[in-house]
Amino acid sequence: MTHSSRRLQRLLGVLAALGVCLGLCVGCSAATPPGSVDDSGIASAEPQPSAADAQAALQTLASLPVKGRAPKTGYARSEFGKGWRDPDRNGCDARNDVLARDLVDVQRRGPCTVVSGTLHDPYTGRTIAFVRGDKTSQAVQIDHVVALSDAWQKGAQQLSADQRLELANDPRNLLAVDGPTNTRKGDGDAATWLPPNRSFRCSYVSRQIVVKSAYSLWVTQAEAEAMRHVLSSC
Repeated sequence: MTHSSRRLQRLLGVLAALGVCLGLCVGCSAATPPGSVDDSGIASAEPQPSAADAQAALQTLASLPVKGRAPKTGYARSEFGKGWRDPDRNGCDARNDVLARDLVDVQRRGPCTVVSGTLHDPYTGRTIAFVRGDKTSQAVQIDHVVALSDAWQKGAQQLSADQRLELANDPRNLLAVDGPTNTRKGDGDAATWLPPNRSFRCSYVSRQIVVKSAYSLWVTQAEAEAMRHVLSSC
């Protein structure tokens, strides 16, 4: 078995453990309870990974290149596309698809626009009411689990524009979370920021590893050590 084949097998194992799909379909039922997998194959708030799942994530982490950060020069959000796209072509943009996936008791306006729902926030463990509006929408934000600025400094500069657009709208890299907590995270990696909810850290770090492996991004030495520390306690 070649090195690339072994790496692919490890990545598939981590994806299976997290309950996420290799494709970009995100059309999910609002009735899907947290921690379960709907017919799109995408999990919402994952349960704590098993020891075997954590070992698979560690193996994938070991396959990632370890380098220093590249300069942030040239970074702009627009390098990853402007606004939300519709990666699964279901007629709804990625933001509304993720809200529908991660919230419960979802109410919509039309076929796509999520106007209200309840988030069981994976980052804090709190329950948050979401109501769409100029003064209320920011209570729940869509986080890029691997921050786009972090991705830019760790390999995304070498990706094509289409690949960066895919990364920014990939449901594996998107979570509905508490807005203020997401703001505090900024563009931090695992070495500088982890969810306050310790029970979600294994899932969070595992998801980052999946995304970085899928898009050929690297990790810093401090980031890799932080990830190994989290996964060793799963």
